[in-house]
Amino acid sequence: MCGITALSLADPNASASLELFEGLQILQHRGQDAAGIVTCGHKGRFYQCKGNGMVRDVFNQEHLQNLVGSLGIGHVRYPTAGSSSNSEAQPFYVNSPYGIVFGHNGNLINARELQNFLDFKAHRHINTDSDSELLLNVFANNLQATDKFRINEEDIFTAIKGIFEQCIGGYACVAMIAGFGIIGFRDSNGIRPICYGKREHTSGTDYMFSSESVVLDASGFSEVTDINPGEAIIITKTAITKRQLVEPINFTPCIFEFVYFARPDSVIDNISVYRSRLEMGEHLADQVIKKCGNNMDIDVIIPVPDTSRVAALQASYKLKLPYREGFIKNRYVGRTFIMPGQQMRKKNVRRKLNAMALEFSGKNVLIVDDSIVRGTTSKEIVQMARDAGAKKVYFASCAPPIRYPNVYGIDMPSRQELVAYNRDDDLIAKEIGADLVIYQDLDDLLASCKKLNPSIQTFDCSVFNGQYITGITKEYLEHLESSRNDSAKNSNDRLQSPDTIGLHNNFGYNGRS
Repeated sequence: MCGITALSLADPNASASLELFEGLQILQHRGQDAAGIVTCGHKGRFYQCKGNGMVRDVFNQEHLQNLVGSLGIGHVRYPTAGSSSNSEAQPFYVNSPYGIVFGHNGNLINARELQNFLDFKAHRHINTDSDSELLLNVFANNLQATDKFRINEEDIFTAIKGIFEQCIGGYACVAMIAGFGIIGFRDSNGIRPICYGKREHTSGTDYMFSSESVVLDASGFSEVTDINPGEAIIITKTAITKRQLVEPINFTPCIFEFVYFARPDSVIDNISVYRSRLEMGEHLADQVIKKCGNNMDIDVIIPVPDTSRVAALQASYKLKLPYREGFIKNRYVGRTFIMPGQQMRKKNVRRKLNAMALEFSGKNVLIVDDSIVRGTTSKEIVQMARDAGAKKVYFASCAPPIRYPNVYGIDMPSRQELVAYNRDDDLIAKEIGADLVIYQDLDDLLASCKKLNPSIQTFDCSVFNGQYITGITKEYLEHLESSRNDSAKNSNDRLQSPDTIGLHNNFGYNGRS
């Protein structure tokens, strides 16, 4: 999971960098490992700034002033493939053909096959372990096959169609070709989200792509539209061209966008994230009633801020129990779920949250969270409640038990790291120290989203049911778990030498069409 955005301004003398910077700040919740912006200025020259860290740490006023041009793309990174080194901060760039910059949200499941193809047949050098660089080079190789001095929209659509045929997995992508324009497209299952909108003014029409609609809303863009699965959109200075390149195989957006990742004020695939979470709270209340029955002795419902607030509020309303803010969040600590390493996640829970004894002391509390993944955060939160004086601690999850790896861009690679793997509800409760664990039912979770857009028949729920829409092998899962568990990723990061990292962190590179 990452955040991507791209911008095309009608005024050729305007600068895209500030709006891209502001857009990345809005998308910060989608990735806090690295951030980057590349703009395109006069004569197709590219200007770059990227590096590890939060958006506010990577960019300053001087950087933004030096990012010249009315075209640009931006990216915030949350690593699932590869390492966390500076060299893998996006957007990525290749100079041949034409000069291409690329940003990607998602994950490919045939990365090794693509690597072999690019090495032995296309003869293109891959410099990182990131599958985003593979996508970029597949696109570049397909464009190279035109063997033309200047390309047009037809050539680009043909190259993207080749991506759909070659690359398997979940991906939403933005690209920029020097002196030409910006591009957005989405995999044929629509697993990862991307939308676009336009803004009219006296100079003409501006266009923007983004992972979430909230960026377009904040920037004054209207007619916000999701890119369809298998669709590509090309925006140049003179036109916007859309094409359905492949028919959707099975439209299956990622259900976890609605549970956790997306901001509540976003609308994804015509589903309000906020309203879907209200529905989740309604159904979760039913599960509480079913689990506790007539013996319900809950005094208060307390959410884990921020993602679960909406569902917890609706559950309290239905259960006729008081809702209280028992945890105070330090807003300067990032999301613990997307922090690298178990120890880092555990250490930062108490830095991020503080329990108010006033709301816990002498009470039986129902803590509501969006999900329980590794159990690290949940265990610390339960202990914090007990330390604050809670008599009983019940823990409710807006999502069903997560028992399978995610292969489409969410950092859940190893079954052994998932607290629900090979455990029933009682064992999970014991593991996290709760008196009782209450999970959402999968059918109810699906109903929470389907109700708001009945045209979507199913969602990617592979982390709950182990059913992978693109199909994967047992060997692939074993390779994934061995290469992407916490210990493997930490080892990979340590192998990145300072010299290698520094090579990729220089400000600015040039590319001409």
